[in-house]
Amino acid sequence: MSSFEQQPGSLQRLLPTDPSTIAGYRLLGRLGAGGMGVVYLGRTDTGELAAVKVTHSDQAEDPDFRARFRREVETARQVSSPWAVPVTAADPDAPEPWLATAFVPGPSLAEAIAAHGPLPTRSARLLGSAIARALAAVHTAGLVHRDVKPGNVLLAVDGPRLIDFGIARTTGDTALTATDVVVGTPGFLAPEQAEARGAEIGPPSDVFALGCLLVYTVTGRLPFGAGAVDALLYRTVHDDPDLSGIEDDLATLLGACLAKDPRQRPTAGQLAERLVEDAPLGADWLPADVIRTIAERSARMLALPDIEETRAPTAQAAPDRRKLLLGAAAVVLAAGGGWGVWAALGGGEDGNKAGPSPRKRQHVIGVQADLTGPQQAMGIEQERGARLAVEAYNTREDKPFPLQLEVVDDAGNTAEAATVGRRLAEDRDVLAVLGSTGDYTTQAALPAFNEASTALMTVSAGLNLLTRGTPPNPAIIRTCPSHPIASSQLAYLLQSYFLQGKVTDPVPGLLQDREDDSYAWQYITMINHTMRTLYGYRCHPRVVPAGIDAYEPIIKGMLAAGIDAFVHGGLLPSAVHCARALADAGFEGPRVGGPYLLTPEFIRQAGKAAEGWVVAAPVLDPLVHSPAKRFTAAYRKRYGTAPRYYAGESYDAVSMMIDEVVRAARGSTRPEPSAVLTALRKKTFDGVMGTYQFDAAGDLKNPRTQLYVVEGGRFNRVMAAPAKDPGKG
Repeated sequence: MSSFEQQPGSLQRLLPTDPSTIAGYRLLGRLGAGGMGVVYLGRTDTGELAAVKVTHSDQAEDPDFRARFRREVETARQVSSPWAVPVTAADPDAPEPWLATAFVPGPSLAEAIAAHGPLPTRSARLLGSAIARALAAVHTAGLVHRDVKPGNVLLAVDGPRLIDFGIARTTGDTALTATDVVVGTPGFLAPEQAEARGAEIGPPSDVFALGCLLVYTVTGRLPFGAGAVDALLYRTVHDDPDLSGIEDDLATLLGACLAKDPRQRPTAGQLAERLVEDAPLGADWLPADVIRTIAERSARMLALPDIEETRAPTAQAAPDRRKLLLGAAAVVLAAGGGWGVWAALGGGEDGNKAGPSPRKRQHVIGVQADLTGPQQAMGIEQERGARLAVEAYNTREDKPFPLQLEVVDDAGNTAEAATVGRRLAEDRDVLAVLGSTGDYTTQAALPAFNEASTALMTVSAGLNLLTRGTPPNPAIIRTCPSHPIASSQLAYLLQSYFLQGKVTDPVPGLLQDREDDSYAWQYITMINHTMRTLYGYRCHPRVVPAGIDAYEPIIKGMLAAGIDAFVHGGLLPSAVHCARALADAGFEGPRVGGPYLLTPEFIRQAGKAAEGWVVAAPVLDPLVHSPAKRFTAAYRKRYGTAPRYYAGESYDAVSMMIDEVVRAARGSTRPEPSAVLTALRKKTFDGVMGTYQFDAAGDLKNPRTQLYVVEGGRFNRVMAAPAKDPGKG
């Protein structure tokens, strides 16, 4: 039940509609919520903490759901391992079925790698051995986990823990033999799972997934790459894994785990022994920065507010929960966590001084942007648009409270994006955040915002997996089209051109520059698919390796194939090479590029070869968009220059946030970020750059890609790309 994931770093206050107790558990706060129900942090009379999963009443009325919930309880209870989080209590037959598991305050492996980067080989071996032993216990019980992934491994000072048996099955379960049903997380699926070969799915499938997980643990990348799900599944079935950068003996072992034939993989028990012959997991099994994160999570649990008693106290008082978690903190200190960790746990410099008094709560809108990196021009515009929105609000006489703007620079770097994103997400005063500028910085920061239930609204990141990944990302809201949507609208544009020109047998040329493989793949694959399946065209795709400069032979080959139009999917340098090569060859057909070309640098570097190019981007020009006239004037007054692309959309995004922050506060001192997030996803907003409304995944409804043509050395907007197949009216 992926929508029940434990989220220890994002404890939220109980809502007025939440119960104060469930069975023998006093509820301290919310750990997470999803379509299936709510996960609470609970405490027993003896002081033990637990993650208590409670289903929504409407789910409980579904007999099939109740049966699945009962199966999860039964499945998890069959597994006995120190490395698997145990079920401590459950009632599948309650009016609202619930189960409780031991609470682990540490981050997931996915969060740790996003925040701190890949783990050292020694840590990865120790982690892999422990999880392999947990899987051996799963398999001994006659079960298959089927969803081994970084999000289902929690990190503690004494070792990792495997969680979530929601889709586990017995090896003889008929559900395993179902065809055409892919269950699990792409990127961590075995070939037999990717192809839904149900009869072949068994314990070796979990070993394959663990191999993928360990590759990710030591490299920060998946062995079969990233990108759209269908491409990822195809590579899993047909391609060799990428094991570069991994120590030779470990790479050999992981290669055996990733064998296409399940019979050639080691068992979980064999894998555990080959990873580490004897696996003592001391407090130093993880790097110091990850241990520090675990300590900080424990510190937040120590800082929980007391709860009011709703029944008479027993003769024996429950232990102080501080004592329950100080054991973990002491281990951290022994491992060299130092004064900084002790301070985080509430002690002073000498261990006795009181910490600083709590500061007054504030209302803050966050901005995470690339202000000094490769996309700094775009990031600066986004920060300026956000600042104008906050300043406009603060001039209102009827404002219920002032707002502050907290701006962080991730420099277009994914590791920095994860770090500064977590800082914003964990700041108790930040109510919603605009960011990030790029695809991969947004992806790196997003786990922290998911965990904190804080809205992360992007106006420029089009990566499909941000909103369509598995599991879903509940915190993301996107005001621009995804790359596949934008490229499908480009395909409609080309079809309109061919229809108007009465081209009977067109051959679109499609160039995919692998310098940014995921973006280019999504762009070109969608256009290729649309052209072939909807219109039956003979597309001529060409995939170009990253880092090459000799584009003339490539362009000559595409022209020799008789292409009638040229579509570039990639970054600025290759687009400049292509523009020059096409101009030298005298090609006058449509030349189209994506959003990375909407920059003066394309015109400057390509020179006259840029003339006539059409650039598709998810943004309007505020200088020619009449509803943005007042915004443009305010921008000029504030910054002494005209606004550029993305400033207006950023102004609208932050104005939306402010609208819901004020509404959610309803006269109180501070609304909950989760309430702002929920309201934003359901919101319809008329801004200076357009109307915004979002679907269940957080994507903009009815998105439109804008088209600009280079004329006279500048970009001129010509139209919005068709939003539907022009051949169908």
